[in-house]
Amino acid sequence: MEAENPPDQACTSFSTCQPKRTSAEYAYENFSVLPLSDGNNKTTGAIHVDNITERENIVSTNIHFAMGGAIFGDFTAESVQLIAKHGLPGVEPYRGHLTAWLDRPQALKDLLDEHSIRLITASNGGPGQSTEFIDPSKRAETVADHVAFCRDFLTVFGCTHFKINMGSRPGKGTTAEDIAAIAETVTEIGKRTLDMGVTIAPHPHIWGPIERPEEVRALLDRTDPAIVSWIPDTAQLNLGGGDPVQLIDDYYDRLAAVHWKDSKASYRGYTGPTPTKEMHAQEILYKDLGAGGVDHPAIWAMLVERGYNGWITLDLDPPRPGEGEGSVDDKIGINCRYLTETLKVSHL
Repeated sequence: MEAENPPDQACTSFSTCQPKRTSAEYAYENFSVLPLSDGNNKTTGAIHVDNITERENIVSTNIHFAMGGAIFGDFTAESVQLIAKHGLPGVEPYRGHLTAWLDRPQALKDLLDEHSIRLITASNGGPGQSTEFIDPSKRAETVADHVAFCRDFLTVFGCTHFKINMGSRPGKGTTAEDIAAIAETVTEIGKRTLDMGVTIAPHPHIWGPIERPEEVRALLDRTDPAIVSWIPDTAQLNLGGGDPVQLIDDYYDRLAAVHWKDSKASYRGYTGPTPTKEMHAQEILYKDLGAGGVDHPAIWAMLVERGYNGWITLDLDPPRPGEGEGSVDDKIGINCRYLTETLKVSHL
């Protein structure tokens, strides 16, 4: 979070001229100033608008929504058709679900182009790629595998960021030494991908080595903002015991993109231990937008207020029919309607 301006300092940017506020104080009412973005999440000025509807219509043109690939499993032509049906202009699949396309990325790009869908990035992982970010003896392999995927696959789609998970959580928990090792590995990858125009973007995730808010802060504070960005997931931060609004606001200038999903309303403001995989097996922890564990209206208002100009991925797990979640089509529709009907997003 930026420091508050001294009383005699002239305001040249909207976001830096606002007092620090809690997440509850981000609200739509009474907004009268609209930030102007330079296209890289940097605010260059401000104009006044008369009401929130006008303000939404202007700002939201800089924010676009993508569908995460987890909901589909293997990524197929049918997956593309469903994304197009719901009017989402982007997709973010997992490398492990792209085995049919890894050797022919141009064919996938041609298919996506037919439906006016952009592959904004693809998550790491899957067969033939090391995701060991802590063990120094595996670092060279991990770096080489990630650089190769960026070069051979992501650049075909013109991706500008590379979303990475960081492997499994150590059985003993994550230590300061572990975070230092992760920071070194991520930085080594990031230096090489940056030469291709792609920013490395670690992704905190429960059950991964970076899941708790203090771990998120430690990793970002140990890495160079010029090399390493990040992709927060609102539910992952929440379930890891953090405040998604505060963390995203505090490290806003490091954003490559954002993931959205929800959690049960009982997790609102949660600071306890991370829910276990066993709990997730009994009842899905990741809920549809609007469930209430995450304050997405506050996050949307904050992103709009700060002039965010980027992608939000709806990173949803496959529906569990036994838990009344319907089909993949149903689930995508529920979450898209939350955007347009509850948040009044003007377009996806």
